[in-house]
Amino acid sequence: MPFLASPMRFLIHYVAVRPWSYALLTLIVIAGSASSVGVQYAMKLLIDAMTGPHHTLAGVHLALAAFVALVVLENGFARLSAVVLALITVASGVRIRLDMFDYLIGHQLSFFQSQRSGALGHRVSALSASFATMIHRILLQILPPLITFVGALLIFVSIDWAMAAVLAVFFLAISLALIRLGARGDSHHQDFARTSGDGSGELIDILSNIWSVKAFAARQRESLRLRGFFRNEAKAQRRAWYFVEGIRALHDLALVLLVGGTLTWAVWRWSAGAISAGDVVVVSAMTFRMLNGSRDLAMALIETNQQASYLAETLSVIGVPQTLVDAPGAPPLRRGDGSIRLERVTFGYDPQAPVLHDVSITVPAGQKVGIVGPSGAGKSSILHLVQRLSDAQTGTVLVDGQRVDTVQQESLHKALAVVPQEVLLFHRSILENIRFARPDATDEAVHRAAQAARCARFIEQMPDGYDTLVGERGTNLSGGQRQRIGIARAFLKDARIVLLDEATAALDTGAELEVQQGLDALVADRTVLAVAHRLSTVIAFDRILVIENGRVVEDGPPMTLLEKGGTFQRLWAMQVEGLDMSDVAPLG
Repeated sequence: MPFLASPMRFLIHYVAVRPWSYALLTLIVIAGSASSVGVQYAMKLLIDAMTGPHHTLAGVHLALAAFVALVVLENGFARLSAVVLALITVASGVRIRLDMFDYLIGHQLSFFQSQRSGALGHRVSALSASFATMIHRILLQILPPLITFVGALLIFVSIDWAMAAVLAVFFLAISLALIRLGARGDSHHQDFARTSGDGSGELIDILSNIWSVKAFAARQRESLRLRGFFRNEAKAQRRAWYFVEGIRALHDLALVLLVGGTLTWAVWRWSAGAISAGDVVVVSAMTFRMLNGSRDLAMALIETNQQASYLAETLSVIGVPQTLVDAPGAPPLRRGDGSIRLERVTFGYDPQAPVLHDVSITVPAGQKVGIVGPSGAGKSSILHLVQRLSDAQTGTVLVDGQRVDTVQQESLHKALAVVPQEVLLFHRSILENIRFARPDATDEAVHRAAQAARCARFIEQMPDGYDTLVGERGTNLSGGQRQRIGIARAFLKDARIVLLDEATAALDTGAELEVQQGLDALVADRTVLAVAHRLSTVIAFDRILVIENGRVVEDGPPMTLLEKGGTFQRLWAMQVEGLDMSDVAPLG
């Protein structure tokens, strides 16, 4: 998305989405500002009508009616602009958050592994808030002083062109000086934005790991750690505030000097009979408005620049270019029987440090293949490539004979059923979590999937059955229960290809046996690629691939590999003797 490159392009893009709405709002604001200038001129007419040498009651009434009408218009347009602004910025905020969500989930998994999920959510919400704030500043705090300045200048020219020229020069000089000073404070605002993001992210990280905080009696030390982040934020915030208040103090000094000088000049001209009493009133009123307007303009520009800094900092995180995108015009995957093929694949999350080296694997439709090997050998990376969670540096990955990097990612993911080592659930009901695999599934289909996954019994024993909330990330359920719900999801998806990524590795023996029953039912008559920590879970598979140092060192039926006496036989012997695979260092 090119408009994520800078705050200004971001702002223009979302204004262009609703051009007529923002054009109408601009006209309303201009009309309201013009009415405020008209109110001051109507006051001049009223005073002149009351004090002039040829004053009449009819003239006074006419000036009074104009004054009241313009006051009504000024306030009416102000309220209308506020309502219209709220309506369109709220609508734009919804659009922004949805667009940012769509863009955010297009990033690779490595992006999310390096970012705090809570902080990302906060940044997405902050984008819409920053947009609304900047629109508010521009249309309600920057545009009105400019309209007031133009209107006042026209009035002053009609009274005394020399006075108008002097005031114009002073107004522009003061406004430019305040703006230049404000620009120097950009570094303070950037520091505040950065430290604020750091503090919020740290707080979210601690709350996300509240179990560890309690279990390791870390309440006090985490509070002290958090205090450091908050103190840094407070220091940056104070520097930004002091800077802004210093600018305001300078403006107040300029206001006193200019208003005093202008009124002195106006009274002197009145005493000489060159201008009327109404002229003195309108000059004094408009001078106050202009000077306050210059302060409001400068402060609004400073605060807009501050919001732009926040926006730029957020865009620098969320708006980084996506590295895993669909090819232009990519077609959906044409589902077949479920074959998988890797052709001379070399891959590394860091291209300079490959995890897989020149790997070629062919899995015919319906075959069940286990992938085993020491930790860090590259087993899970193969599953990631099949799902196109990452792209290989060289080589080709094919599903049903089609390169995964040439088809729509969404269609590829729909064709695969995946059960990871740790099933993470939404803070929703059990029914909704299982149905997440296929949103259009009926309740009966969900129940059948739960039955097939061997989890219907424990679900029915829960207080609200399928309507039971599972808690954040599924914390109200045991590990075995979460895994079986993950298997139920895979059943409901009914995909021809099943990927198992150490689906029982984190479970105790009792829970593993229960989950294994569900897995055995799931993999029947399907193509299966299973990364196994415990070799017993794949001993009955058609083939075993042994991965070592990123290469396939053995490939064949389990019994054949055991008889061969190679790496698989040694790994099997270690587990039989009671060692866990996590204790096995890479061989060779």
